[in-house]
Amino acid sequence: MSHKNSILNQIIQIVPRHEFEKSVKKYKGDFASKGFTCWEQFVSMLFAQLSGQTGLRGIETALTSIKSMLYHLGVKNIKRSTLSYANNNRPSEIYENVFNNLLAKILKMERTHKHRFKNPLFSIDATTIDLCLSVFPWAKFRKTKGGIKMNVKLDHRGYIPVFVSVTTANKHEVSSVKTMEFQKGDVITFDRGYTDFKQFASYCNAGIYFVTRLKKNADYKVVHRNDVSEYENISSDQIIEMKGFYTSKKCPLQLRRIRSKDPETGKYIVILTNHFDWAPTTISAIYKDRWQIEIFFKTIKQNLKIKKFFGTTRNAVMTQIWIALITHLMLQYLKMLSSGGWTHYTLMKLLPTILTTKKDLWTVLNKLPPPGRKNPGSNFQLELL
Repeated sequence: MSHKNSILNQIIQIVPRHEFEKSVKKYKGDFASKGFTCWEQFVSMLFAQLSGQTGLRGIETALTSIKSMLYHLGVKNIKRSTLSYANNNRPSEIYENVFNNLLAKILKMERTHKHRFKNPLFSIDATTIDLCLSVFPWAKFRKTKGGIKMNVKLDHRGYIPVFVSVTTANKHEVSSVKTMEFQKGDVITFDRGYTDFKQFASYCNAGIYFVTRLKKNADYKVVHRNDVSEYENISSDQIIEMKGFYTSKKCPLQLRRIRSKDPETGKYIVILTNHFDWAPTTISAIYKDRWQIEIFFKTIKQNLKIKKFFGTTRNAVMTQIWIALITHLMLQYLKMLSSGGWTHYTLMKLLPTILTTKKDLWTVLNKLPPPGRKNPGSNFQLELL
C-alpha cells in the first residue's frame, strides 16, 4: 500500500518545523536570507547525510531529481552556490540548538537498553577529525596539521551522547569536562588523558565516582592492602594517598588503586577510582565498558559525512557536524521506536534506497533487517549499536 508522504518526509518530521523555527528565530538565521531559508538548508544537508552525498554538486543533482517532492518538504529548487553560501554564513549555533532540543526529546523516552551497573554510568572522551591545514587554516593545532575535536559524554543507558562540544583540536579535552554536569551517585569513566587531581577531589566532595587509569609516573604511598585472593584476574587492590608535591595538595584524599588483568589479552592495567565498596572486578568491568564510547566514535565516522566537508570555513564545518549529529539522533530515535532490531549500519544501508518511496516508515522498520554480512572492519559490539 502506498503512503501519502515519502520516507524522507516522515524522517524529517522527527524535528517538527515549528520547533526548528524557534532555533532559527533565536539566532536570527533567516535575517536577509534572500529567499533561501534555514529550513531549506537543513533539509538539503540532512538529505545529504541520509543519502550519502559527498559534495555540493551531488546534493544539487540528487535534489533536482526529486523536484516534485521538494514542494511537500517546504523546499524550492536548490543551487549548490546558494547552499554553499548558507553553510558559510548561517549561524551553526542554530543546528547545535536543534541537536540539543532533539536530545532532550530522546532522553524523555524509555530506553530499552540497560547497562549492568546500578549507578548511572557515563563515558567521557574526545575524537579528532583531521583537516588539511592549507585548506582549513583556522583549524591549526600543529605545525603542519589542522583538525577539530569532538568532546562527548556518553550515557551507557542506550549509548546516547548526552553532551557534545566541538572545538578546534588545539583545545585540551580536560577543559570541556568542566562544563559537563553530573549528579551525586553518577559514575564517570575516562582514559588517563583526563587526569586532573583537582577535578578528582571535586568529584569526591560531590559524591561523584570516577574510574580511570593511573599514570605510570604517579607518585603515591600505599596505606592499606585489600585481600584479592578470591579474584582470579586482580593482582592488587590498594588504598593510596598521592605523594607528589602538587598532586597531594590538589587531592589530599585517599583513593583506590587496582591492578587488573584482561583475561583475553593477558595485559595488566592499573585503575584509579574513588569508589571503595564495589568489588575490584566490578571496577575493572566499568573501565572496560569505557570502550563503548570508542565504538560510538567509529559508528558516526563510518556512517555519517564528517570526514569530507562541503565547505572550508569554520561555520560550514560546524554546520555539517551538527547536522550529522542530528542525523545520528534521528537514527537513534528510529531504533528506539522500531521493533526490527536495526543498527546504525543497517539503517544507513537501507535508507538511501527508500528515501523517495511513499511507504509507511514504521511498517518498513518493524520488519527485521535483511540478513547480510556485518560492516567490514567492525565487531559484534559495533553491530549492536
